[in-house]
Amino acid sequence: MLPLTEENKHVAQLLFSSGTCPRCIFRFCGVDLPAPYKHPSKELLKELQKFLEPEKPELILEAPNPPLKKIRLHEDGIDNLSEDGKDGVSVIEDESMAEKPSKLRVCNVCLGILQEFCEKGFITKVCQKVEASGFEFTSMVLSVSFPPQQSVREHAAWLLVKQEMGKQSLSLGRNDVVQLKEAYKWITHPLFSEELGVPTDGKSLFEVSVVFAHPETAEDCHFLGEVCPDCFKPAKNKQSVFTRMAVLKALNKIKEEDFLVQFPCLPNSPKTVCTVLEVECTHGAIFVAGRYNKYSRNLPQTPWIIDGERKMESSVEELISDHLLAVFKAESFNFSSSGREDVDVRTLGNGRPFAVELLNPHRVHFTSQEMKELQQTINKSSDKIQVRDLQLVTREAIGHMKEGEEEKTKTYSALIWTNRAIQKKDIGFLDDLKDLKIAQKTPLRVLHRRPLAVRTRAIHSMKTHYLDEHHFRLHLKTQAGTSWYCIIFSLKRPSYIKEFVHGDFGRTKPNLGSLMSMTADILELDVESVDVDWPPALDD
Repeated sequence: MLPLTEENKHVAQLLFSSGTCPRCIFRFCGVDLPAPYKHPSKELLKELQKFLEPEKPELILEAPNPPLKKIRLHEDGIDNLSEDGKDGVSVIEDESMAEKPSKLRVCNVCLGILQEFCEKGFITKVCQKVEASGFEFTSMVLSVSFPPQQSVREHAAWLLVKQEMGKQSLSLGRNDVVQLKEAYKWITHPLFSEELGVPTDGKSLFEVSVVFAHPETAEDCHFLGEVCPDCFKPAKNKQSVFTRMAVLKALNKIKEEDFLVQFPCLPNSPKTVCTVLEVECTHGAIFVAGRYNKYSRNLPQTPWIIDGERKMESSVEELISDHLLAVFKAESFNFSSSGREDVDVRTLGNGRPFAVELLNPHRVHFTSQEMKELQQTINKSSDKIQVRDLQLVTREAIGHMKEGEEEKTKTYSALIWTNRAIQKKDIGFLDDLKDLKIAQKTPLRVLHRRPLAVRTRAIHSMKTHYLDEHHFRLHLKTQAGTSWYCIIFSLKRPSYIKEFVHGDFGRTKPNLGSLMSMTADILELDVESVDVDWPPALDD
């Protein structure tokens, strides 16, 4: 039973006679229930033809002795059959409607998308490519991209139907038409779920993308470039200016009367259906977090490359992420951490929080035991770093790393040299300084890549340990922000411990040298703790 009423009959007949498929007719008649769209195309065509078939009056005339099995023939035609059909013969006024359903034409609106591309055979072919892609997934989201010119044809059909309905004092808004993409997903989602054995979910990280094209009608939208040239701007990554978004923008801008002059309503059925340009599978990013210790004074956090030349053979980022990239079978990664240390600075204590964003991973499911084994593999691969608390986290959870940077403190240990001989009593006053405010201009060593600014920071406390007349160890607790913070999409302004010690030619005030009224410099620096309670600590 078709979901159409007598009120829809005129519009349905108009569309059908121009070459519109049954499912597109449903869309323009406002059928917003998924069930009718799911019937096979041939079955819908047969039912639609039956629905549109006019009532055929039968002229039954009395005959004294009607033949039981056959009609006798005269030389000039059927025996006893006059112009008005006497002598008991049944006459069908429109013989063409009694013929078998005609061969399915390519729809002049959807270009075949709601015809053979909704059938199980096509879905099976797509699923075979999905299964061959090697991705792990427990749900999927379907993404479809239609040819830009399909929007032009859709607009033409809408204008015609709106005009016809207006003659009946009825209205048809653009939103009253069921969108092609929505109808397509109504039909195909159950088929994909059945074939792949997983549910379709709009929030799934695994996406199957099907891109359609229709070269035969590619020029349908070219007239819009002349009428609305401002809507079509060349883009570096686009082969044509006639993108779907640009065409939709132009259709919203063009006046109806101007459109009708340029484009036929309704357009003819094409000779060919759409082609499938590509079926692509992608998986959303997976995030791995942990804490790392850095024991080398000759290891940068990230690859150190100057003027295209690599200065160090490896980095913290690579020693961790290369293993993750291989195990998760990801295409690439983004590394971020709660601050960063210089190449000659060690990170001790419970380590520095970090997160790795793995892009388009093919493997995504790991048990806690597998993550523990991965952590062990990383730790055995190098004596320069160690990681702990390695775990899968969500994108939202990484926000805790940023929040911790802004609110927590860090503790440093620095080996200090002075140009003048000192006694233990000469440094004792530093232990009594609390919440010392310092003002730092951007250090000279990073001025080539950082904006010039003056930043105010706080040294919460200091504790000294006398070594000899030219050396002592200084422990500092600082507010968050003592080095560059590289969180995903976020940077935080720094202060610098090294510059606090030697003053950076007076660019940091006060500094350790000015407080002691002598020249001071830093020989070694260690990060002893980063007081960010993230990620959660795991049992060994």
